[in-house]
Amino acid sequence: MTRFHGQVAFITGAAHGQGRATALAFAREGARVAAFDVARPLAYPGYTMGSPDDLTGLEAAVRDVGSEAITFAGDVRDDAAVTAAVEATVARFGRIDVLFNNAGICAYGLAHELTEEAWDAMMDINVKGAWLVARRVIPVMIAQRAGVIINNSSIAGLRGMGRLSHYAASKWALTGLTKSWAIELAPHGIRVNSVHPTGVNTPMNDGLAALEGLTPREVAERSAGNLLPVPWVEPEDVAAAVLFLCSAESRYVTGTQYVIDAGLLTR
Repeated sequence: MTRFHGQVAFITGAAHGQGRATALAFAREGARVAAFDVARPLAYPGYTMGSPDDLTGLEAAVRDVGSEAITFAGDVRDDAAVTAAVEATVARFGRIDVLFNNAGICAYGLAHELTEEAWDAMMDINVKGAWLVARRVIPVMIAQRAGVIINNSSIAGLRGMGRLSHYAASKWALTGLTKSWAIELAPHGIRVNSVHPTGVNTPMNDGLAALEGLTPREVAERSAGNLLPVPWVEPEDVAAAVLFLCSAESRYVTGTQYVIDAGLLTR
């Protein structure tokens, strides 16, 4: 299928997990992909990030499905790296039709035990990083008078969660950014929505469990939140939601929160 033939998707946190699945889903639908990822270890939260090999492998995988990708190793907190990547994408492909603000981290900690460094890292990557990328992509979309921005929030962006207050704060912030950007950008023909998954079967999911000394399934059983009898959803489930929200089928959907929670918020 070629729902996005001729379009360009800029995806952060693209080396593995939800970002990679979404990049490949867009490529299968005819889009060219700009993949941005830190591609190196981070001191916080301490689990494995994407790697340069992951980015190289993604570029090859996109070619294998008949499309084209350009990759960038950079931190969303680094405005110079973000700016260079956006400019290089426009120089290479001529436009940016989709921004999937997917880069993010998660970690556990009681509010009164969090360090200031942990708080700052969470907010800087999850919130400031999303804004830094968007403020470079938005002028491109305004010039085109078209575009779609999807912010990857979480069920934690719609409810409180114990031992995740800094994470929840960052994801609620993305929900607020989504609604505010939707208001600002509607006159320019740009739509903005957020997606809110429950736990997702990704390397981050594995890394969080390892930091707890548990398996991912043990963490899922401890939380026991999903109504449907699944411990988590797959990255491809999130990718499918993102593609729908970016497609012509949702052309009048903006400022909304799309939940992929296996019923968790209904419990």
